[in-house]
Amino acid sequence: MKRFNVTGNCVPSEDYMVDISGKIAQIRKLIDSRDYFTINRARQYGKTTMLAALENAIKNEYIVASISFQGIGDSSFETEETFCKTFLDRISRSIKFNGDEVYANKWINSYVKTFDDLSAHITEMCRGKKVVLMIDEVDEASNNRVFLNFLGMLREKYIARRNGKDYTFHSVILAGVYDIKTMKLKMMSEGTHTPSASENKLYNSPWNIAADLPVSQIPREFG
Repeated sequence: MKRFNVTGNCVPSEDYMVDISGKIAQIRKLIDSRDYFTINRARQYGKTTMLAALENAIKNEYIVASISFQGIGDSSFETEETFCKTFLDRISRSIKFNGDEVYANKWINSYVKTFDDLSAHITEMCRGKKVVLMIDEVDEASNNRVFLNFLGMLREKYIARRNGKDYTFHSVILAGVYDIKTMKLKMMSEGTHTPSASENKLYNSPWNIAADLPVSQIPREFG
């Protein structure tokens, strides 16, 4: 028997759900175009449910690494090394759950200790692969400069790929309450982030590229 679920993500076989196939189709176009973008709405607006439906819709064509920062703990953001270890572990677990254990195990690499190491590892792991990275609950990282540096690394790899000089994730989707620019402003107001000299505009997004995404007012950045 199905129920009305308003306290967590919805499961089609267990919960009454509105038809979001139209939204999924529009977001699918962004993934097919290799875009990097954000999905941000207030809590209980169906972000996690949408990500689950999206993963199910693309998993036969793409390798989906669907992770969440919920409950990840502050210690994972203390240094680049601890973040890299947690990040790779969660990617490995996600891919392994989807059935590709051999490829999943290759994501674990004890030699990755810096973002330069992580960048090189992502290059090797994404060479010849179409890997879609989904990160839910990115707000859990909103007080951590390490996470902003991680986003900067992804941005540099995205740009390098467009110039034919790198391999990286096919598409990246970040989901949370705040968009990336608002997250940065929040950190600045709380004193947890001081803009560097290269940040020539106070309100720049860490990804620095923004456009509108016509999917029920879900903002899009970096792509």
